[in-house]
Amino acid sequence: MDAGTLVGWFDANARELPWRADGTTPWGVLVSEIMLQQTPVARVEPVWLDWMARWPRPSALAAVSRGEVVRAWGKLGYPRRALRLHEAATVIAAEHDDTVPSDVDTLLSLPGIGAYTARAVAAFAYGRRAPVVDTNVRRVVARAVHGAGDAGQPSTKRDLSDVDDLLPVEEKLAARLSIALMELGAIVCTARSPRCTMCPIHAECAWQLAGTPEYTGPAKAVQTYAGTDRQVRGKLLDVLRGTAGPVPKSRLDVVWSDAGQREACLASLLDDGLVEQLADGRFTLPGEHQAGSPK
Repeated sequence: MDAGTLVGWFDANARELPWRADGTTPWGVLVSEIMLQQTPVARVEPVWLDWMARWPRPSALAAVSRGEVVRAWGKLGYPRRALRLHEAATVIAAEHDDTVPSDVDTLLSLPGIGAYTARAVAAFAYGRRAPVVDTNVRRVVARAVHGAGDAGQPSTKRDLSDVDDLLPVEEKLAARLSIALMELGAIVCTARSPRCTMCPIHAECAWQLAGTPEYTGPAKAVQTYAGTDRQVRGKLLDVLRGTAGPVPKSRLDVVWSDAGQREACLASLLDDGLVEQLADGRFTLPGEHQAGSPK
């Protein structure tokens, strides 16, 4: 795979996303990567812009309550990510002079930062040579390198090795190739309707050369939302996010008819630290009863 060809394609065709704009700080890149996990770009963009306007530095986010952070997270989903980002901001402000670390090992030491996010920040924010692997990259590598229609089950060791083998030695070019691979998978080499004739590496793609064989592995489970604990947890949080102060239990009881599921979901929110129960029995977002009304 020719790095120059793919990077040239990226430079000419990349989406204009706010976290890619000149002047975006490593903190802005980190926030975007946390928000983008399992969440479409269109939903992330307005929330990211709001967060960066309110909390342009890790110390600014660390200074507010966890409840304010959960409230600002809105409907991005998987709100524990908001708490992990708050925890990471606190450590960055206290131990790293309010600057997001640039090396993978130090990034991995931050709360809630895993293999993908650490490498994404190192590559996209600092131009480091680091294999960045998400679902899109795995699909591109599976097709272009291995001639398979789908990447199959993930393997961190194998997937990182596959991408590392593709990266040139020169750091900045390697970082650009990392983001180009991701973009190719997002807008051209898509899962269901790949736009192969528009692909810059179409002629050398092993999947094309093999006749585009269909994926023959186990079927992937289709994720549902309606009726799941995720939906119930979201409804409970919606009540608290939409209220300026603590709410009685009766306000939460009306959001879901299945009392057993509702109570289990409320308990899980308490266990996750996304909700707190006060001594008088009312419920609130974490820390807001101490920090005052949300700003």
